[in-house]
Amino acid sequence: MSIKLEKVVATYYENLEEGKILGRKCPKCGSVEFPPVYACNACGSYETEWYEISGKAKLHSIVMPAPLSSKPEYKNLGKYAYGEVELEEGSRLNAVVRGINKKKRNELAGKLPVNCHASIFQRENGFKTVVFDLDEE
Repeated sequence: MSIKLEKVVATYYENLEEGKILGRKCPKCGSVEFPPVYACNACGSYETEWYEISGKAKLHSIVMPAPLSSKPEYKNLGKYAYGEVELEEGSRLNAVVRGINKKKRNELAGKLPVNCHASIFQRENGFKTVVFDLDEE
C-alpha cells in the first residue's frame, strides 16, 4: 500500500503564522485529530484532510509545572500550568494553559471542567505554538 505523505509540520506552522489553528479531519468517521497527524486515531483511515479547529475547549485537569518540568521558553507566558484539554471537536490533549497559579488552581479544583480556548503564542525561538487561555466567567 502506498500513501502520499505531505509536509504536515510545515503546513501546520505556516497556518499558525496566518492565525489559523489546523487539525486533521477524517472524512470517513468525522473524527478530528489535534495536533494534526496523518492517521485517524478513531478508525485508522489515512485519508484525513486539513480542518480549522474552532479553538473552543474544556479544561479537565490541572498540573502545576515542577522546577524540572518548567520550560524556559515559556517564561513570557507568565503564570501557567499543564492540563488535559478537550477540544469542541472531540480531541483530547495535554496542553499549556495560561493564567493559572497555585491559587487559581485551588479555586478551580471543584469546578472542573471549565471553558477555555486556544490561542497562538509567539515563542522566542521564532516559532508560534498553541496554548490555551481560560474563558472569562
